[in-house]
Formats: sequence, structure tokens, C-alpha cells
Amino acid sequence: MLISDIQTVLPEIFLAVVGMGLLIYGVFIGDKSMRQVSWLTVFALITAAAMLYVFGSTGEPEIAMNGLFISDAFAHYAKLFILLGAALAVVMSVDFMEREQIIRFEFPILILYASLGMMMMVSANDLMSLYIALELQSLPLYVVASIRRDSLRSTEAGLKYFVLGALSSGMLLYGCSMIYGFTGSTNFDAIAAAVAAGGVSTGLVIGIVFLMAGLAFKVSAAPFHMWTPDVYEGAPTPVTALFAVAPKIAAIALFSRVMISPFGEAIEAWQQVVILISILSMALGSIAAIAQTNIKRLMAYSSIGHMGFALVGLAAGTETGIRGVMIYMAIYLFMNVGTFAIILSMRQQGRMVEGINDLAGLSKTSPGMALALTIFMFSMAGIPPLAGFFSKLYVFSAAIEAGLVTLAILGVIASVIGAFYYLRIIKVMYFDAPVEPIDDDMPRETKAIMAVTAFVTLFFFIWPSPIVDGAAQAASVLFGG
Repeated sequence: MLISDIQTVLPEIFLAVVGMGLLIYGVFIGDKSMRQVSWLTVFALITAAAMLYVFGSTGEPEIAMNGLFISDAFAHYAKLFILLGAALAVVMSVDFMEREQIIRFEFPILILYASLGMMMMVSANDLMSLYIALELQSLPLYVVASIRRDSLRSTEAGLKYFVLGALSSGMLLYGCSMIYGFTGSTNFDAIAAAVAAGGVSTGLVIGIVFLMAGLAFKVSAAPFHMWTPDVYEGAPTPVTALFAVAPKIAAIALFSRVMISPFGEAIEAWQQVVILISILSMALGSIAAIAQTNIKRLMAYSSIGHMGFALVGLAAGTETGIRGVMIYMAIYLFMNVGTFAIILSMRQQGRMVEGINDLAGLSKTSPGMALALTIFMFSMAGIPPLAGFFSKLYVFSAAIEAGLVTLAILGVIASVIGAFYYLRIIKVMYFDAPVEPIDDDMPRETKAIMAVTAFVTLFFFIWPSPIVDGAAQAASVLFGG
């Protein structure tokens, strides 16, 4: 391995080494080390993000590991938000795990290794490294989904995720084998050259479709969403918060890279499939959530809908579309992390509650929490001038620019329908009489996360350039800019 290769993958190597060190430390100290291991994990994730700036590529994309790994502005942008989402999930988990007596020092270490897999996913430049990264992300997540071993719901959630994840991996591998068979390579650059030279054969189209099916499972897009509601409801809330943000960002980024880098010349072969997945996801997320009474299941269907909106940008197949996707996922992180910080604090007399009706009268008992949740709900509904409005504006504008006017109109209709269940939560908080107040004992760290994410969501329109300019630079890399 060359020195330049080591420098290119240094953040990933750092996380792998730190993870092994924390695992050894936890084995010797025992479960009582969970708090220390959790904060060391947060520090490691932040340090890895800093390394992206120090050792990251500032010019041309850097290829490492014999073409298996690529480091560029697109990967750096996605990795920063992946690391941020994972770090916030660990911070929110510390107090929760201690209160619920889920003392497992392995928990933050598993999240660290899942984050490592996510970082490798967005830097994959070969079908082989893509699959290895996906499995490195998925295996720890199977375990954390069922970390509460004495809970039937948690065990069921982990088992469903594992079984359906194995099915999606099989579909993805079959697609990879078809692509290899019809292009003669697993490297993205070689595949792109083969597509440009020989066109798109029927066998290659079949391979692309199977590959997309496997990736659609990872972003919980319909019709490959079936695991999402049960896992969101059954897993511990900090795990649900993690599932809602970091893996989604990684999977959407990987989806975008795979469709644009090797198959950009074959957009006719996959664009219609992405459009179909996007429409189904938006429709399911907007309609199925209406009947939900459990707020975590509601957030599951909400996330399915949001992935449909994000895929509108990918369906455009343009640089503007990919920019919209990356902006959407960045804003999505802040909205969801803030919402789950509030869900984590839904306690009545020391016990966790998850019903939407448990929020009744929250504006009277906890006005600050009610205000923050109102900001997040309005933003998810796409109400201007909140951040969620601009995220949808960017992807719909890209779709219209690419001639996908019908898709943009369907997205707006789905957004209007979905606004119903977001506004219903606001109605419950402000107009229903309180039955039993929510405990006013939110940890300081969770309060800080709630306040900061609400601030970003509310005032994004004042200074959007850090996210928008970064997304534009990231998108330009995929199109050779």
C-alpha cells in the first residue's frame, strides 16, 4: 500500500483502529465503561470529520486501493453529514440507555463501525468495494436494532431487518454479477467506458434493475420499504434516530454515485425505474402515515416519503438534480435529529410513551418543546420559509428543468397530502387538553441538540450557502466538474 493510499483513506483507518481500541477497553472494564466509550466514540467521529478537511482532496478526485476507493468532494460532503448524524445519535443515546438499563458498551462501538461502513459506501468506486461497504454498514445495524434483548419488539425488529437485508443483498449481488458479465469489469470507470463504447444491452439493464432494488432497500424506498415501520417502532429510540439519518444519507449518496458515475450514459435504462420508485415512495409515505397513532411508525412512513422526494432529484439525472438531492439530505438530517430528540424526551412518570395523543397539551406543559416540534413538523411539511420548503424546492426545480413536470406535480400533491399528519401533531399539541404532562427532565445534551437543529431549520434561509455551495461542488464532481 502506497503512502498516498494511506493518506486518502486515513479517516477510515483511524475509525477502524479506534474501534478496536475501544472494544479492547470495554472488554477489560466491562459494561460500566459504556458512558466513557460513548463519549470517546463521539470524539472519534468528530476527529474523523476533521481529518476529511486536513487530509481530504482539494482538487482532482483521488483514487486509492487499486481503484476500489475514491476520495472527492462528493464523498466528503456526504461523509461530514454521516459522521454528524452518527455522533448526534450516540450523544442522544447515553442518557436513554442508562435510564432504560440497556448497559452495553458495545453499542457505541457498533455505531462507529456502521459509520465506517457508510463512509466506505460513499467512496466506493467498484462493485466489490460497494458490497463490502454495504455489509460493513449493515451487520452492526442488525445488532443495534435488537440491542434490547429482553424486548420482543426489539428482537423482532432486528430479525426482520436481518432477513430482509439478506434478501436485498442477494438481489444486489445478482445485479452486480449481471453487470460484470455484460461489461467485463466491476470498476465504475471501466463500466462507464464499456457502456459508452458498447451501449446498453438487455442483460445489463436487468443487472442495473437488480442493483437498484438492493439500493432501494437501503434507503427504504417503496416497494422495498417493508422493514421500516416495524424496525422504527421496535428498535430503541436512539437506534431509530440513527436509522433515520446516517444510513439514509449514505445510501442516497451511494445510489447517486452508482447511477451517475458508471451508468450516466445509460440514463434511459434506469431513469424510469427511479421515477417509479420515487412516485411509490411519495404516495406511500403521504397516505400510509395518516392512520398511524404511534409517532415512531409515523416517522417511519415520513422517512419513506422523504426518500421519494429526494429521489426526484436523482430521477432528473442532472448536476442540478444531484445538488438538490444532497441539499435535501443535509436538511433532512437536522429535521429528523431534532424530532427524535423530542421523541426521546417523551416520558410520563418516568416511562417512555410513543403515542401521538401523549403530546396532547404539550404547548401548555412544555412550551419550548412544543415550539421546537412545531418548527420541525412545519419544515417536514414544506412550509416556507423553513428549511424543508427549500429542500423540496431544489429537487422539484431540478425535475422541471429536466422535463419531468408530471413527477414534480405529483411530488407537490404528495407533499400537500403529507402535510395533514404533520399538522395533526401540531393540532394535538396546541388545541387538545393535556391528559398527563410530559416529564420536564430532558438531558442537557438533548436540549442542546433540539435547540441547535431547530435554529438551523428555522433560519436556514438566512445563510444557506454552506450547505448549498457544498452540495453544488459535490454534484459537479460526479459530472466531471
